This record gives sequence, C-alpha cells and structure tokens, in this order.
Amino acid sequence: MNNGKKILILNQNDKKIKLIQRKDMFCVSLDTILLSNFIKIKPSTKVIIDFGTNNAAIPIILATKFQGKIIGIEIQKAAVDIALENVKLNALENRITVIHEDIKTYAQKEKVDLIVCNPPFFPLSDKSKVKTQPLKIPARHEVYINLEEIIASASRLLRDKGRLVIINSVERMNETLLLLKKYQITPKKLQIVYPKINHAANVFLIEAGFLAKEGMIVLPPLICHNKDNTYVAEIAKWYKTDGV
Repeated sequence: MNNGKKILILNQNDKKIKLIQRKDMFCVSLDTILLSNFIKIKPSTKVIIDFGTNNAAIPIILATKFQGKIIGIEIQKAAVDIALENVKLNALENRITVIHEDIKTYAQKEKVDLIVCNPPFFPLSDKSKVKTQPLKIPARHEVYINLEEIIASASRLLRDKGRLVIINSVERMNETLLLLKKYQITPKKLQIVYPKINHAANVFLIEAGFLAKEGMIVLPPLICHNKDNTYVAEIAKWYKTDGV
C-alpha cells in the first residue's frame, strides 16, 4: 500500500481480520493481542469503551466475540483516520464508533460495562522525542495522558461493578494497584506475563471492578516464547503476521 501503509492479518476467534498500519504510527504489538484475549466479556455487557484506540485494533478484535456496541476514543486525528479505515475494511461500521476526543474530557450520559486500555507504559522524560516521532511516541509514552488520569477517567464512566481491563509494565504494578484503590476500582483478576521461561516478567494483565467486593484471582503465568523465539501454542493460535 502507499504512504507507508501495510496490512496486518490476524486470526482471532476463528475469524480473519485485517488492519491497516503505518510505519510512522503505533503498530499492533503482542501487548495488543494479549490484552484483547485476556478480556472475558460477560453476557450482560452492552457497551465497551477502548481508551486510546489508535488504529482500532482492540475494538476490531473484540468484535469477533462481542455483538454489542464498541466505542474507541482517540486523541490523535491521524490515528482516528486509520481507525475509521480499519473499521470500514472489516465491515464493522454499524458496531464500532471511533471518537476523536481526549479521554480526560470524554463523557456520555450512560455508564458503561467495560473499559479496556493498552496505556502508554512509560513516563515522558524527554519531550524532544515527540518532535522526532509525533505519532508514535505518544503510544508508548505519557504525552497526552498518564496512568492516574486513565484510571480516574474510567472510574467516572464505569457503572457499579463495571470493569476496567488493562495491560502494563511490571515496573508499574505497584503504582497501578495503588491508583485502582484510590479510585475505588478493585482488582479481581491478575496474570503475569513472561517473555520466556526462566526470564523475568515484563508485563501484567489486570481486570478490576468499580465498587466491587474484595477478592482477586491470580491466574497461572503466561509465557510467550519458546527457546527458539517462536510463540508458544497458546499465543500462536491468536497472532500471525502475514502481510498482503
């Protein structure tokens, strides 16, 4: 494709989806796939919001196992344009809405059941980096929003017992747990992710409920790669990178 675009094909829930990506923007990573597949959608769920949807990869993946409404919120106009292309490419215009707005100011009349977020993992220490990669740096660094603002925004939008599901670096686990408690969102399910066996963990996945009762399940660890750097079978069935 032109303008530095390419198409990534993913196999999700026995369905093939296509995602247009640009080299100068966020591209789907393993974190995206892990988060999307960690989410268990309850039958009572009516609306899902994806904070920082970027190219709409998460809403499109979730649409393979959820028939309700999905809203993607994205502050970068260029990312919104790609997201809308992807929604159309997968014929999901009647189920996925992409809104160009700051998460911190987004509001709607009704509370929602589920919010998902693959947040920027890293604080921004050097603002000059943004000038060199203005569309890519904000996806990984806290340029427009930080972790506390994400969790605070979720607490305003979730209905009672509504859930927030996020992925983050293990270095920020303690911070995440403290912020969830501050905003009355109770951790309910946790999974630690390791790149390889006998390697230190690098990310974690957590599901938490707004005004929910105490009590958290810690799932078995998830190991991503075999010794030869191939994906383990559990992940290989989700994720492939065939380009067309």
